[in-house]
Amino acid sequence: SENKSNVSFSRGKLYTPYYWPSNNAEPENTDYAVYLCKRTMQNKTRLELADYEAENLAKLQKLLSKKWELIYMQAEAQIKVDKKRDKMERKILDSQERAFWDVYRPTPGCVNTTEEDIRKTMRMRRTDHPNLGFFRSKPKANKIAQSPLLPHSPLASCQPTTSSQINSTCNQKLCEQDEVTTLENLKKEKDFLKRRLERRYVKVSRVSENYTNYFDQYTEFDPFITPADPSNPWISESTEFWDMEKSPKDIPQRRVRRWGFSIYELLKDPCGREMFRRFLEREFSSENLRFYEVCTELRYATNKDIVAKVEDIYNEFLAPVASCPINIDSRVMAITKTKMENPDRYTYDEAREHIFNLMTRDSYNRFLRSDTYRDCLASAKKKQKTISTGRMSIVRPILNNN
Repeated sequence: SENKSNVSFSRGKLYTPYYWPSNNAEPENTDYAVYLCKRTMQNKTRLELADYEAENLAKLQKLLSKKWELIYMQAEAQIKVDKKRDKMERKILDSQERAFWDVYRPTPGCVNTTEEDIRKTMRMRRTDHPNLGFFRSKPKANKIAQSPLLPHSPLASCQPTTSSQINSTCNQKLCEQDEVTTLENLKKEKDFLKRRLERRYVKVSRVSENYTNYFDQYTEFDPFITPADPSNPWISESTEFWDMEKSPKDIPQRRVRRWGFSIYELLKDPCGREMFRRFLEREFSSENLRFYEVCTELRYATNKDIVAKVEDIYNEFLAPVASCPINIDSRVMAITKTKMENPDRYTYDEAREHIFNLMTRDSYNRFLRSDTYRDCLASAKKKQKTISTGRMSIVRPILNNN
């Protein structure tokens, strides 16, 4: 039947690499919303949403209301593509996609296998597992051999007979046994964690390769390895090199190329930061860099100015009527408002990190592909060529005279 064929497909080895959990990070809610929306558009009984899926769809529609039209359009486009496939291929892809989301968005009450290994959990719940003692069951007292509570015991005359004394004695012995067991388990857990710390999780070859690539990249910019042009000021006592670094007009070509290594190198250079700011102004997103800068300044502000600076930053960037509003999600906004109740120099750390990641993923990559960066790199190359040819023209007449 149709259901049996789906099961056979989902259990078989017909999965495409896209649906392998090893090739996917944690999927986003937008992808899950597209999947649920696509199932609602298809009039098939086997694709009807379960109760928990319908609830998830309603929550996602409320959470992603601003871009729901885009999600709906993506679902329609995927359905059009699916209609061009044959029936057998559609069944295989449907079963694969459903199995994929059953792993990452499981039924309520089921274990999410991407977050918890069932076999590891079962091993840790065994009483003989030495790793974590708190999973062990408490030892049961031997009521016949160890208990002083039985009236027919040979030592009954020496034992307390009242119920309160019996209970206190029993509780005291159980507490002693639990304390001994807890200490033993804690020692075993300490030894286990110590062994884990001594174990390597990254290959030495991979680490050395990364270090080699890093140092090869920065070899050209190390004046102690590659001679600087002009001369190294720490050796020749000439400040010409530092004067060139400060000048915003004649920027060396090697300095411009360094901006392409990472956004940290770009923002560390004053000329690079200023050029990046001009690019963001043309992109109508210069408020992101401005917010990042004032949050960095807040970290080093004096204690008496912190409260006023926190209020000024909120009024400029985060208030409903802010003059330069920035785009942060509701989660970061809620954390920031909670921290503003007791303002300190780290109040806007989450918002600062969110904006920095946004610039790294979007604005910085567009800056490297823009004409601004390419023109600056090309002009720096031309200046370097003209300087080198000028030096040769000065040297040649001297050689001819000799």
